[in-house]
Amino acid sequence: MKVCTLFCPLLLSTLVLSLSACSKSADESGPAGPAEHAQVKLDKSATSGHQGEEGKHAEEEASESGIRMDEAALAAAGVQSQTLRPSLLTEELRAPGEVIDNAYGTTLITPRVEALVVRRHARIGDEVEAGAALVTLSSVEVANAQADLRIAEEEWRRVSALGREAVSGRRIKEAQVAVDRARAAARAYGLPGAAAGRSNGEFTLTAPHAGRLTEDDFVVGQRIEPGKPLFRLVDESTVWVDAKLPSDAVSRVQAGAPATVIAGGQRMPGTVMHSAHRTSEATRNASVRVEVPNPDDRLHGGDYVDVYFEAGRLASAQSQTSDSLSVPNGALVQIEGETVVFRRDEHGAFAPVPVRVGDVIGDHTVIREGLKTGDTVVVTGAFTLKSQILKAQMGEGHGH
Repeated sequence: MKVCTLFCPLLLSTLVLSLSACSKSADESGPAGPAEHAQVKLDKSATSGHQGEEGKHAEEEASESGIRMDEAALAAAGVQSQTLRPSLLTEELRAPGEVIDNAYGTTLITPRVEALVVRRHARIGDEVEAGAALVTLSSVEVANAQADLRIAEEEWRRVSALGREAVSGRRIKEAQVAVDRARAAARAYGLPGAAAGRSNGEFTLTAPHAGRLTEDDFVVGQRIEPGKPLFRLVDESTVWVDAKLPSDAVSRVQAGAPATVIAGGQRMPGTVMHSAHRTSEATRNASVRVEVPNPDDRLHGGDYVDVYFEAGRLASAQSQTSDSLSVPNGALVQIEGETVVFRRDEHGAFAPVPVRVGDVIGDHTVIREGLKTGDTVVVTGAFTLKSQILKAQMGEGHGH
């Protein structure tokens, strides 16, 4: 009891002093602390919101204004633009090619019997017309054929003149058969179907069509075996070009498709005739034959040329429509993970526009969404504009 009487007043006094200190602290810092904290948070939020709207507004202004450069600056930076128009894309394939003679317009001039070269009427490189004399030969067999034809024709004329009143029908029939046989033998030797001149065994080979003599392999006085080529006559108004393509690309070149042959810096149109059905084991290439008109005699057998084929990818061609838009591959750049194209706005500034792309065909890319017909876009120098955008984002250049 005594201890409690002495200790309790002391404990009560200490408790009162503690409560008083707490009350004072609460008056000075307790209630005001949370209020101030709430006010600070509000101010920060308001400030942050205000700055966000200003930043957003500034960003919209930058987006709306885009990048402005005068024509001189654009030219100096290598920036070029073009207006978009619908088009169907085809891919151009390049292949080396070799000119060969058009086999359908090539003839080998050969004798049909053993003969001796008597005279030459044309030389290699000459351009001759149809029916022109090329070479005169002499043959014993031809002499016999000429004689037989002359005798048969004379007998036929005599029997025909006498008529059926003086000659039996059998005799007339035999004369007719004899002359027909003699004419057939003469034609087999390459002679005219009627006797002409003396039966001396000489006969002349002529050009069956117009063309150029590209080969000449004989000399006067040489004995020639049947079938030996004396001249090679080529109609060079049309030539063939065999182009070599990788086997996986040949299937994309269709017969009848257009092709372009370039020789000596000159472009000549051609048409695909057919593609080879065999691939070279050594090179893994296949041959595609192109027919090329050659009216100016620019191409000759053995010439090496470049051939370009229009070979649209099947899947890409099917996915395109008549109003498809496309841009050069260099017009597309990546900004902040998006594929964009720089489009000119109504104020003349170039601003990045996100696009959705389709197939890549050759050096162009199909645009699915983001652009429309009539838009003017940058096709060269897009990376230059991209660098300006990046500088603006860092507070430099146009965006500072």
